[in-house]
Amino acid sequence: MKSLKWRVILVLILIALGLWTLYPTFRYYSMSPEERAKLPKSELLSLRKKAINLGLDLQGGMYLMLEIDKTKLPPDEDLNRAVERAIEIIRNRVDQWGVFEPSIQKLKDDRILVQLPGVLDRDRAVSLIGRTALLEFKLVAKEDLIEQTFKAIDKVLRLKEVGDTTQIDTTQLGPFTQYFRAFERNVVVREDDVPKIDSILNLPEVKKVIPAGYEFLWGKSFEVQGVKYRPLFLVKAEPELTGAHIKNALHTIGTGTDPQVANRPIVLLEFDRKGASKFAAVTGANVGRRLAIVLDNLVQSAPVIQERIPGGRARITGFESLDEAKELAIVLRAGALPAPVKIVEERTVGPSLGRDSIRRGIMALLIGVAAVMLFMIIYYRLSGVIADFALILEMFFIVAFLAGLHATLTLPGLAGLILTAGIAVDANVLIFERIREELRAGKPPATAVDTAYKRAQITIFDANLTTLIAALVLFKFGTGPIKGFGTTLSLGIIINFFTAIFVTRIIFDYLTKVKQVEAISI
Repeated sequence: MKSLKWRVILVLILIALGLWTLYPTFRYYSMSPEERAKLPKSELLSLRKKAINLGLDLQGGMYLMLEIDKTKLPPDEDLNRAVERAIEIIRNRVDQWGVFEPSIQKLKDDRILVQLPGVLDRDRAVSLIGRTALLEFKLVAKEDLIEQTFKAIDKVLRLKEVGDTTQIDTTQLGPFTQYFRAFERNVVVREDDVPKIDSILNLPEVKKVIPAGYEFLWGKSFEVQGVKYRPLFLVKAEPELTGAHIKNALHTIGTGTDPQVANRPIVLLEFDRKGASKFAAVTGANVGRRLAIVLDNLVQSAPVIQERIPGGRARITGFESLDEAKELAIVLRAGALPAPVKIVEERTVGPSLGRDSIRRGIMALLIGVAAVMLFMIIYYRLSGVIADFALILEMFFIVAFLAGLHATLTLPGLAGLILTAGIAVDANVLIFERIREELRAGKPPATAVDTAYKRAQITIFDANLTTLIAALVLFKFGTGPIKGFGTTLSLGIIINFFTAIFVTRIIFDYLTKVKQVEAISI
């Protein structure tokens, strides 16, 4: 009787621990969006970390398959090392963005799988993850060199059209300069004419007149009176400084009287010691010139160097929103990718589809469990009720374990729970059939129960061990949904040993040894 008492206490303690583990999950998912918004951010994040996390297929989100552009890798860069670096950089970016429980995995030699549960803003996700984030500081050509280059291109195009320099009318705007207008120290072109300018700059004869060591780069588009324009910059091809020397990058709202900075989003850069020394040297030697801040071959801004800047600090302006500045600060802190990445597959799972998956999955689980429970009650009567209690307890312990392990529940995970329900009563069927045999042999209930449990245990162990091995293989070597299925199935089989053998034995011992029933309803 004493051992029975301690076994009951052990089960009650485990149930209490399970309830304590599941409380954050119940609280988090029972709260409305308005209630969550009222909670302090730190408290909400802590609650979410303790709750069961739903996978991408249950709460919606982004699924991206990325591929490293091998043609853009540096000659001395190993592909495997580049992929590992890219994974680490992408992980840092996603973590700083605040995505909870992302999945970032290497699939093939040059492919990376990124799953972002809860992220539904496709453009922001692609911009954050896919951006190479190669930051460079390049000197803008002096105005007289820019003017000479434009005239040289005009001349080339006129010769191409006319073929005779004596017929060229130099009083008219050239075929190249006619597309441009001056705007705040920049030469700009209408957005619609950008493809035309690109085609001109890619002509072999035009490339020959671009000064050696210089290149044309586009700036960010802007709108004036409903018309979009893009500035074009002639900059040195070799950067004076790169983002490799960035120590920190912060986004904020600018202050002061400068209209490009005051009350506008900016990114503040801080260089390491080597970068600060280089930046001071570059700014000191080029006072009065413009220094283009180039991100992924797009000029973000090109301020005039007013004086030598010794503090190792710089700023980037021209952002349309604080979110845009925040994303740039994140990618700059995380570092540049070793090579550009291409999105080869992309899927977005909407929240409504996720909710529908949860509803259908839970419905399937309830129907499956109800059908098994009904069969056990009809076929084994009171003993079937005992088996059903053990089944409910097993489902409870599985979910509690998932919460305690901070696991991610996926749709295949729900399928694993449904399969576990069937496996759970299999052990009870073996025990109950053995009890029936012992009772038919004329043994009293207490003896029949003792003998049945002793003889059925090894059979139950052997039967479940093979399934457990398969489940552990899925858990160890599977990825994504397969791993989720293996997790719940493994937990279910292990917990099944406890509920089907230990818990039901407590109830039968109570009936046969404490109540001393003369017959068992089986």
